[in-house]
Amino acid sequence: MRILFVADVVGTPGRTALESRLPALRAEFAIDVCVVNGENVADGVGITPRLADRLLEAGADVVTLGNHAFRRKEINPYLEETQRVIRPANASQNAPGRGLTVVPTGTDTPLAVINVLGSLFLQPATSMFELVDELVDSARSQTALVLVDVHAEATSEKIALARWLDGRVTAVVGTHTHVQTSDARVLPGGTAFITDAGMTGPHDSVIGVESELAIRRMRTGLPVRFETASGDVRIEGVVIDCDPETGRATAIEPLRIVSS
Repeated sequence: MRILFVADVVGTPGRTALESRLPALRAEFAIDVCVVNGENVADGVGITPRLADRLLEAGADVVTLGNHAFRRKEINPYLEETQRVIRPANASQNAPGRGLTVVPTGTDTPLAVINVLGSLFLQPATSMFELVDELVDSARSQTALVLVDVHAEATSEKIALARWLDGRVTAVVGTHTHVQTSDARVLPGGTAFITDAGMTGPHDSVIGVESELAIRRMRTGLPVRFETASGDVRIEGVVIDCDPETGRATAIEPLRIVSS
């Protein structure tokens, strides 16, 4: 059983690269199910129903979000209806949508996907540690395969969550910081983990933003309207091998495809 997780898709460059390459990548790597983090797909901030549908049509089975989940107001009714686009489970209980979904795969075993938000700088309504056990129990009651997208700023929070869930979920994949880390590994209990899966988008940038604009804001402290960069577009993420009967991971490999 093989899972492809595609890291944060940023703006039109990231989406275009993914749309053009994902079907071939699924075939090349014999992917059974694909999860895509799409929270930055709408001009680098948020997601719209149209763009969510385009990611799904391109080959994503599930789209996860993050701290920008609700930046586009038109996404709210969409999140109430869809089963395939999820937002952080520890957002406000009054927020639209869900933080857990279960989808079919290329095997007889479905995949449960959980989306949670870290606390540092992101200020979710509830700590992910307060509800993650209940989410995992609910997921495991439906399938042995469980993937957690932990959208967080702090590496310590991501590592702590992975250690806490080791042996109870198939994979914990970190997102949000847009820089792929070199610590992909299978933990002792059989949970695959990477602190951050990276960014699908323009790497000739400051985490997807035109470098000059990001630098100007940092140097002056004044408001600057960010724009998505365009150069050195890459698709990044991880490929996870796992046993669909036990839910344990056997391997995790970072993915980096230069698109333009």
